[in-house]
Amino acid sequence: MVTVNELVKTYAEGETAVHALRGVSLEIGKGEFTAIAGPSGSGKTTLLNIIGLLDDADSGRLIIEGKEVQHYSPQERSAFRREKLGFVFQTFNLIPVLTAFENVALALNLLKLPEKEITERTNAMLAEVGLTGMENRIPSKLSGGQQQRVAIARALVKKPLLVLADEPTANLDSATGEEIMKLMKNLNEKHGITFLFSTHDPMVMQFSTRLVKLHDGMIVSDERR
Repeated sequence: MVTVNELVKTYAEGETAVHALRGVSLEIGKGEFTAIAGPSGSGKTTLLNIIGLLDDADSGRLIIEGKEVQHYSPQERSAFRREKLGFVFQTFNLIPVLTAFENVALALNLLKLPEKEITERTNAMLAEVGLTGMENRIPSKLSGGQQQRVAIARALVKKPLLVLADEPTANLDSATGEEIMKLMKNLNEKHGITFLFSTHDPMVMQFSTRLVKLHDGMIVSDERR
């Protein structure tokens, strides 16, 4: 479903060139639950951002569903992210003045779906992530784990091709992080949605069914479980 071929990305820090990706090639199949792991500076977040059309590679190809999306215009990229991709961030990225329901419904509002469908799908998704009864709470009235559940519901409610999760357990204690990983694994198995993580958390690596390790911008191992 996703093919990256010889991706190269270099950042300039003053007069120093930082080689974030050095010719990375990778294929992600539909329904995979894959973790990209490595130390800080290994290139894992850069790779996730390029696949999510949040950043550009200097060279190489990015193909999603048979389309070379690296050539998309800014408007086409925005539409592709809105319609096809779900994002889960370590900082949750919820809108603080909106309720849990409103945060999740926003993803469907952007698709201009009928109001009745938005309400039904939002309530169903919040129930699926265990937040029934908390629909009207704003983020500050939710725990970190509950906020991440809202973020997962927001990512999944539009039935995306691919969910990109950047360090999703980083701001959670270990018990809550394990709950979140079990939730995402269950949703992966139930709905067949593809998940791609960037992480340095051993627990995320244990839950993954495929572990790709990066070091200094290069893939050093690729293990399927």
